[in-house]
Amino acid sequence: MNLFEHTNEQQIRKEAPLADRMRPRTIDEFVGQGHILAPGRLLRRAIQADQLSSLIFYGPPGTGKTTLARIIANTTKAEFLSINAVLSGIADIRKCIETAKIVRSEQQRRAVLFVDEVHRFNKAQQDALLPHVENGTVILIGATTENPYFEVNKALVSRSRIFQLQSLNTDEVEEIIEQALSDSERGFGSKKVVIEVNARHHLAHVSGGDARAALNALELAVLTSEADSEGVLNITLEVAEESIQQRAVLYDKDGDAHFDTISAFIKSMRGSDPDAALFWMAKMIEAGEDPRFIFRRMLIFAGEDVGMADPYALGVVTSASQAFDYVGLPEGRYHLAQACLYLSTAPKSNSAFAFFDAISVVRKEQADEVPDSLKDANRDGKAFGHGEGYLYPHAYRDHWVAQQYLPDVLQGRIFYQPSDQGYEASIQENVARHREAQLAAFLSETSAEQSGNSNYWEARTVGNSGELLSEIRDHLTEWSKLSRNTLALVINAGDCLLLGNFLRHIAEETVYALVDSKQEKQTLSGLFAKSSSGIKPNIVQNSSANPEAFEIDNLRFERIVGRNVLQKHAEKTVFLEKLKQWILPKGFFVFGETVPALGQRLSGLISDELLQPDFRKLLEDAEEGIYNDAENPRSNWTPATLRTELESANWNITRWQIKEFRTPTLIRSAQIEQWFETPENSPHSSYGQRLSANLSSEELIYLRNIFRNEVAGKVVEWRSVSLFMELCNKTVHEA
Repeated sequence: MNLFEHTNEQQIRKEAPLADRMRPRTIDEFVGQGHILAPGRLLRRAIQADQLSSLIFYGPPGTGKTTLARIIANTTKAEFLSINAVLSGIADIRKCIETAKIVRSEQQRRAVLFVDEVHRFNKAQQDALLPHVENGTVILIGATTENPYFEVNKALVSRSRIFQLQSLNTDEVEEIIEQALSDSERGFGSKKVVIEVNARHHLAHVSGGDARAALNALELAVLTSEADSEGVLNITLEVAEESIQQRAVLYDKDGDAHFDTISAFIKSMRGSDPDAALFWMAKMIEAGEDPRFIFRRMLIFAGEDVGMADPYALGVVTSASQAFDYVGLPEGRYHLAQACLYLSTAPKSNSAFAFFDAISVVRKEQADEVPDSLKDANRDGKAFGHGEGYLYPHAYRDHWVAQQYLPDVLQGRIFYQPSDQGYEASIQENVARHREAQLAAFLSETSAEQSGNSNYWEARTVGNSGELLSEIRDHLTEWSKLSRNTLALVINAGDCLLLGNFLRHIAEETVYALVDSKQEKQTLSGLFAKSSSGIKPNIVQNSSANPEAFEIDNLRFERIVGRNVLQKHAEKTVFLEKLKQWILPKGFFVFGETVPALGQRLSGLISDELLQPDFRKLLEDAEEGIYNDAENPRSNWTPATLRTELESANWNITRWQIKEFRTPTLIRSAQIEQWFETPENSPHSSYGQRLSANLSSEELIYLRNIFRNEVAGKVVEWRSVSLFMELCNKTVHEA
C-alpha cells in the first residue's frame, strides 16, 4: 500500500458513519449478547482459542452479527474472506474457494469465509458452497436476519452451529451511546457533547434494541446541533425526537409510568372499553415496550377476567401471540390490536378464581382421602375395593350420572359459580342442575347415618340415582306451574333437589324453604349463597317438622311443594291439615312420593335359574310381608289407600299420576352388606332380619352369598314408582 492509498483509506474511515466507526474491535469492547459471549461461554472460548467451526449468526438488525465476524477476523490467524450475498454470485464464491485452497496449500492456514445476508443466496449458490464447507476448505460464518432453519439450506445448517443474537436491551444501547460520546478516536469524545438523560433514554427506547439505529440518530443529532458560547453541544429531548423521527412518550419501563400504563390498559379491557384499551396499548408500543410483555398480560387477562364467559378468548390471544412471533413488527401490530379488541369486547367472568378457593380449602381444612370409587383399581382393586362402585358416565343418558366425587366432609362445598355472561350463561343452569341432583343423591344415601334415627333398609331400595331424581324434579316443577312472582314454599328442602330449580323459575325473594336440621340449613345456605341477584333464599329450620311450631312472616303461599314429604308421617292427612294454614285460597299443594310398596323388590335382581321356584316364592312372600307392616309409615301405604284417605278428609284431588321409572343403577357390595346387617344403635331391623321371620339362617346365608356373587358390581334396571299429586282444600275451592 503506497502513501496515497493509505491516506485515502484513513479518510474513508474518518468519514464512515458513526455506527461503522464504533464497531467493537475485540470481544471486551462488545456490548450485549452475554448469553453467548459471557466469560466461559462456548463462542467466546472458541474465538479466543482460534478454534472455530462453521457458524451462523441469526438475529435482528443492529445486534452485532457483522461486528462479531469482524472481531473473529481481527482475532483469528486464518485467512479471512468476506462477501455479501446480495452483491455476490457463484463466481465470487468460486474465487473465494480458490483463495482458500491456495492459502491452505502454500501457507498451511485455514480460511474463514464470512457471508453476510447468507439467506439471500439462492439454492444453487448455497449448493455451490456446501461441498467446500463439508470438506473443510472454508469455515463458514453466515449472518442472517431470517430464521436459518427456514431460509438456509438444511445441509448447511446441519454442518453449522447456530447462535441466535437477541435485541439489545435499553441499558445496553445506552452504554453504546456513552461509548460513542466518550471515544475521542472514533466517536465524539473530542467534542463537548452533553446529552440529557431523557434524550438518551428516548434514543435507546425508540431504537428497539438496534445499536446501529441509535448511533445513526446520535450522529445526526450531534452533526446538526450548534454549540453554545462555550462550545458545548446540548442534545435535548427535542433534538433526539427530531433525530430519530419519533416523539417521546412519557413511559419508564422500570418506573411508575410503566406500571400505571399497563394498569390502565388492563382496567380498560376489564371495563369493556376498546377505545381506551387501544390508546394505552398504542402508548406502550410507541414508548418501546416489549410486545411480548403485552401479550403475556393479555394471556393472563383471558383467563382471569374473561375466563369461562368466552373460553375461546384464550385461544384467540394465543394465536395472535404466535402470529406476532412469526411476522414481527410492524405488521404484528395487527395481531396486538386484534387480541386487545377481542378481550375488550368479550363478556367477562372471573369465575376462575374458584381455583384459589379450592387451594385455600386444601391448605387450611382437613379433607378426607379420595373416595374408594375414584381410586385407581388397576393396582389393588381386588384387595382393597379400590375403584369399586365407580359409574362410567358415558354409559348413561346424556353422558352424566350422579355420583360422589368430593370427599365426604366436602360434600355440598361450592367452588365454581358460573356467571350469567357469555358462554357461562349457557351452562349455568346445567351445572347447577347436575350439582343439585348429585348432592341430593349423596344426601339420600347418607341420610340414615346423619339422622341417626331413620335407618330403614327400605330407604336404600327406593331408588336415588341422579337420573331418577332429575326426572322427579322436572315433573314436580312442571306440575307447579311457576311464574316469576309465584310465592312458593319447598317442604323437605334439605335434600337439595327442588330449591335450585324453583330459584331459577321464581324471584329469590318469593321462595321459602323448610328444612329439618341445622346441618341441612347450612348446606342449602352454602349451595345458594351466590345467586345472580345477590338475594339469598329464605331458609327456615323446624326440627320437629310441626307446622304449628313456627311462623314464616305470617305468609300464605300459592304453591307448597315437596318430595317424599308424607312418608315421614304415620297420619298423613293430619299433617296436611296443619299445612292448610300456609296456603292461599287459590293456592295448591304438589307432592311427589316414592312408593316403596310398588317399587323394586330385591328378589327381582336375582335371575330365575339361581333360585328354586319354591325358594323364590318363599322369598317373595317374605318381601310382601315387609311392605304390609302396619308399623312402618314409609311403606305401609299404596296410592289407592292414600287416595281413599285424602277423599275421606275432604281434600280435592285435582291431579293424580302414578309413574314408573326404570333407571340404570349400580349395586355396590357395601349396599348389599347394609341390607343384611343392622347398624349399631339403630331401632330398625335390616332387610335380612326382616326376612328371618320366614327364612332360616342357612337360607339367609345362601341368599346373601347369591347377592354378593351375582349382583354386586352390576348395573341393573332399577324399578321405581312415584306418585305425583296436586291437592287443594275442597271446601275453599268449592266456595
